[in-house]
Amino acid sequence: MRSIKPGRGPSGMNAFGSVVAVIFGIIWTIAAVSMGAPFFFPLFGIVFVIAGIGQAVYHYHNATSENRFSSFDITDENEEPDPLNRRFGPQSSGTEPPQPEEPDAPGTSAAFCPFCGEKVAGEFEFCPKCGKKLP
Repeated sequence: MRSIKPGRGPSGMNAFGSVVAVIFGIIWTIAAVSMGAPFFFPLFGIVFVIAGIGQAVYHYHNATSENRFSSFDITDENEEPDPLNRRFGPQSSGTEPPQPEEPDAPGTSAAFCPFCGEKVAGEFEFCPKCGKKLP
């Protein structure tokens, strides 16, 4: 079963952005308290800090863990397991597309990369387009 997950780069950038949001929330809260603003202004800063910390932890975990849950990189179960399968169990729809293996020329066989769809010769171990290991 294939999973769609983001690359580690976007999760790392989001973790950094969350740290910036936490810093903004701290500055906002300090400024609101020092000016004597109504209670909801410092409260807004505190909520911003709490949300930023939660997002920073979540994205840092996604960027560094082996079994991340995210949404942009297509991975195969041989590369890393799907975290949703651990929670909900594997689901087989029975609608897996067939992998065509038609010969191009006599004596050679051709297949398609299950990750990017590039046509590859049967003797290839890695896809020439995306570089992933072929099954």
